[in-house]
Amino acid sequence: MNIILKKWLVFILLSFSMSLLSSQEMQESTSLNDAKLEPFKLEVTYNKTTHLIFPSPIRYVDLGSENLIANKAEDVGNVLRIKAGINGFEEETNFSVITQDGKFYNFDVLYSPHPNTLNYDLLKLHQTQEKEYSTDVQFEELKGNSSSLNEAIMKTLYENPKRTITHIGIKSFGIRFLLKSLYIYEGKFYFIFQMTNKSNISYDIDFINFKIIDKKNLKRTIIQEKILTPLRIYPIINAVSNQASSIVLYLLDQFTLFDDQILEIEVFEKNGGRHQKIEVENIDLINAKIVRDIHLKMK
Repeated sequence: MNIILKKWLVFILLSFSMSLLSSQEMQESTSLNDAKLEPFKLEVTYNKTTHLIFPSPIRYVDLGSENLIANKAEDVGNVLRIKAGINGFEEETNFSVITQDGKFYNFDVLYSPHPNTLNYDLLKLHQTQEKEYSTDVQFEELKGNSSSLNEAIMKTLYENPKRTITHIGIKSFGIRFLLKSLYIYEGKFYFIFQMTNKSNISYDIDFINFKIIDKKNLKRTIIQEKILTPLRIYPIINAVSNQASSIVLYLLDQFTLFDDQILEIEVFEKNGGRHQKIEVENIDLINAKIVRDIHLKMK
């Protein structure tokens, strides 16, 4: 009888211990609610277009249903136009946006015949609100670095007044285009350019082109040129006003040149002919300043 009683006591103790362990594990586990992103609330209508201005160019848009129609504004990569695709739809829907600076935004959408607001500037979000309503996305091309880290480095270098390169630049048609600084950090180049417009006409930028060319061949072909695609641009500038100056930073993957190659960087004027071109040698690339011991300006 004592043996049976002892067995029952051992069983009860074991059961109680297992229950405590299970309860403790449940308490220590993390709920998905801790990772929840609160969506923005948005109203749209059928006869009017709503505009959303993001801090960075739009990389990805996903619409929750056919009740919505959305597209990026022409020639402006950071503006999304959205409206109702069906007049007076009743069910709530949603859409999501990922921008090139690595931010993910989520929106819950309702139909309203008369929305209170049609234009939203997400640049004006308070820092605490942005952390609550958006999250950081890690892109494959950043190779392990979060977009927030790269953004912080770009912002810090952009605001650094120090000039590390003094011999690469051009001045023509009242426009001065120069490579102000060149930094490197964990396999990424940070090209910082300064453009100064001394003319009385705004300099509207079509695009900036990076390409590796063979400097020995005067007759260039597409095969002889290698176009480089920037990973990030900070900030996005579309024009340099008359009698004004602007700075812009381009993030590129690390690379080097052969002895007979140069890096050619061109700025093309939109609806104009005041194109600017500078050349970067391999010695400039390998002497890029290493990013170290800087105080990052994190959001």
